[in-house]
Amino acid sequence: MNENLKELVEKANSGDKKALERVIIEIKDLVYNLSLKMLLYPEDAKDATQEILIRIITHLSTYKHKSQFTTWVYRVATNYLLTEKGKKAKEFAMPFENYEDLIDLGQSDVVRYSKNEGVLSLLEEEVKVSCTQGLLLCLNEEDRIVYILSEILDFNSIEGSEIMEITAENFRKKLSRSRTKIRNFLNKKCGLVNSKNPCRCNRKIDFLIDQQIINPKNLRFAHFSSNRSIDLVQQISDLEKSIAIYRSTPDFPAPDMVMKTIRQILNIN
Repeated sequence: MNENLKELVEKANSGDKKALERVIIEIKDLVYNLSLKMLLYPEDAKDATQEILIRIITHLSTYKHKSQFTTWVYRVATNYLLTEKGKKAKEFAMPFENYEDLIDLGQSDVVRYSKNEGVLSLLEEEVKVSCTQGLLLCLNEEDRIVYILSEILDFNSIEGSEIMEITAENFRKKLSRSRTKIRNFLNKKCGLVNSKNPCRCNRKIDFLIDQQIINPKNLRFAHFSSNRSIDLVQQISDLEKSIAIYRSTPDFPAPDMVMKTIRQILNIN
């Protein structure tokens, strides 16, 4: 564990509210990004992050330093996310076959919404992240979080099994199953992974706007990186494209409202 974080945890467990606040600041983005990858929708992820951080605050004294603190944080977050499903995520989740149909619908070589290159660049990025993150919802909750922990966050099976509180063998089995499903889907449908596929992010812009799946006036993902993850995927040659699709997506900062809520709970101005 980072020595500074270890010291902060010890102080927090001794009743130091400012130290506890610093602990939460250190881990809030970690929790938010795991929640966002599991739930897709920032509103759901924000609510989940607040609940998880409250659990961490109220159960911090149960952390016994037998594992890395961040591993323990991931375990608390995982336990919550496996039992509490986001409302919007639950409504959007669908079988892989239905997602294939969604991919095939509404592709167009001409974008009606805008001809501005800057706007189109942002919209294309929004489609890429929304589509590939939405694909994760085709996995059941356990397979999804195993895939996220291993393929996106790069935990090995020992670390992942500790977070999931399952055997390493079981973790590897779940990973193999989810990896195969995601890889097969992307190889079959995604033009970024397989150039023979007709689907391109810019060809889906109008359809996803019309279906209100993306809102061009309120983009969820495209504003958080100076480098488009689409461009990063195309530059990666030493990593399987289906993994690069996800690892190229930037981390997102937890909304300011999360810390505002936590400070109110802790009674810290």
